[in-house]
Amino acid sequence: MITMKQTSPAEKPASSRKTGRPRAFDEDKAVETAMRLFWRHGYEGVGMNELTKAIGVAPPSLYGVFGSKANLYRRALDRYSQAFSLIDRSAVQQADSLPEAVRRLLVAAVDTVTSVEGERSCMVSSGMLCTHPDHHELASELAQRRDRIRQDIASVLAPWVEGSQLAATARHLAAVLQGFSIQARDGVSREALLETAEHIAHSFALKRPGFRGDM
Repeated sequence: MITMKQTSPAEKPASSRKTGRPRAFDEDKAVETAMRLFWRHGYEGVGMNELTKAIGVAPPSLYGVFGSKANLYRRALDRYSQAFSLIDRSAVQQADSLPEAVRRLLVAAVDTVTSVEGERSCMVSSGMLCTHPDHHELASELAQRRDRIRQDIASVLAPWVEGSQLAATARHLAAVLQGFSIQARDGVSREALLETAEHIAHSFALKRPGFRGDM
């Protein structure tokens, strides 16, 4: 009589066991997809279910790579800032007067917030302006990124503006850029925003204390 040996669960062939390894995915494409979703709908408007479905992975895989939705959002912001900068330094540096520098600064910003590759608006300027208290830390990081935009404006305009007037001018134009972002999101046309940009640049043609060089 032949007795068949029963195989215990622990002795099952390796090929039949579940490895538990997370599904592999393209991290770079995942960040790009997340950036588009966050840009279009905002941080709180995108849930993990939407992210995992759009990226094509299970939640454990996404958490395994990024740690949290907040960290993925930070990566998306970094990606956005690299691809869609509001400040075109090279364009501004080619200007030969303050009004021309301001015009170039604003036109470049309009191009960014109305880019055909974009979602209309600036992800940094318009991001998390109103948010749940639970996301206060992330919202504060967005505010710091917006402040860096103001600092960049001051840096590129330093050849034409001095002292306290430079800080005030940078705050003024940072507010304008944020307004452009919100108006672009509301559907204001590129042409209308460019008209506003020209009007603001023209106002800098008037000589005022604290401004130097050819106006």
